[in-house]
Amino acid sequence: MITRENVVELARLEDASGCTVSFYFQPGIPQNKSHREEAILVKDLVRDALPQSEKSKCAGEDLERILGMAEQLQGNRRQAKAVFACATQNFWREYDLPPRLAGSKLVIGKRFHLRPLTVIADLLPRVCIALAGRTTVRLFELWMGEIKETEKFVSQLPRRGRSDGFAGYDAGHAERHVDHETMLHFKKLANRLRIRQERVGFDRLILGCRDGIWPLLEPHLHPYAKQRLIGRFSFDPATAGVEEVRQECERILKEFREKRYRELFAKVVGEAKANGHGALGIKRVLRSIETGEVQTLLLGQNFAAPASECRNCGHIEPLKVNIACPSCGSETRTIEDVTDALLGSAVRNGIEIIHVAPDPEFERIGNVAALLRFRADHNTNVALQHVTVS
Repeated sequence: MITRENVVELARLEDASGCTVSFYFQPGIPQNKSHREEAILVKDLVRDALPQSEKSKCAGEDLERILGMAEQLQGNRRQAKAVFACATQNFWREYDLPPRLAGSKLVIGKRFHLRPLTVIADLLPRVCIALAGRTTVRLFELWMGEIKETEKFVSQLPRRGRSDGFAGYDAGHAERHVDHETMLHFKKLANRLRIRQERVGFDRLILGCRDGIWPLLEPHLHPYAKQRLIGRFSFDPATAGVEEVRQECERILKEFREKRYRELFAKVVGEAKANGHGALGIKRVLRSIETGEVQTLLLGQNFAAPASECRNCGHIEPLKVNIACPSCGSETRTIEDVTDALLGSAVRNGIEIIHVAPDPEFERIGNVAALLRFRADHNTNVALQHVTVS
């Protein structure tokens, strides 16, 4: 499976001659056991890309290699496939993906086509799931649509004796001892979550526990775990099935995404209207990404827009024909769709990307927006005022 580091590597590679090849294969439902329709689909995609390949005179070798994969993709263990290649830079990467792509496609250009990958990363984040009981803990990982149990441990609590002893002293002592062991049990879980974050990392945390367990567990969670916690559900860790856990977690993830989008959208619009930490529309968003202001990028599913890119410094502006670069005065070139440039910059700079389902309100503001960490122009104005006063 592809990692975040792999996606960053893809975002960093650009080829001025326009020779990058991005190939996505989404397995369909086979009409017969031979899977011949899948091989035919790949051949059709390559054939349609050949005119552009001949124009750039550099992607032909990679297209031939992809064509040679057509027969191997039969079924592909019901997984999607992604290939990223650039012959001029001796670059070739293959990745298996969850079968959640919108469809198969082949794109040739200056940059790799990353939108399908960022959509998957948004919809299928790496989730750590902890089922916690008083004595039993089970940890799961849900990532790229696959769930697996990664760890289980059981803490043995001391048994009480038959007698409470003199004046009930022994009973009180035993109860305090049990409470202490329970506290150590939940501290152990909190520590395992910390170690997992350090070694593997996870984007979201979901807890499965009884309501009475949460007040005992919550004080021991590290701040990073609390920041990633998006929901809880009530499950018995001793009897919970893997598919039951998956269904509950996917429900929580869906509800979290929908709620978070509504809150972010309202916040970005409000900040933009107040001339604060919000950017609406492609022109404002491009400027904010270039100045390093963006914290979260919201991109509509149907977003597409042409742009002008400077051949010298790489500055990008909404499309203006036959203009010199406003930053360095050099010649510009036309980009049919700025999406790949936008997403590539976001990935390289560690910006959170949220893909927005079709929404009339979001489309009215340009189908693209951003929540900002700061406003560069505000900082500049403050600095200038300070100089003036001095």
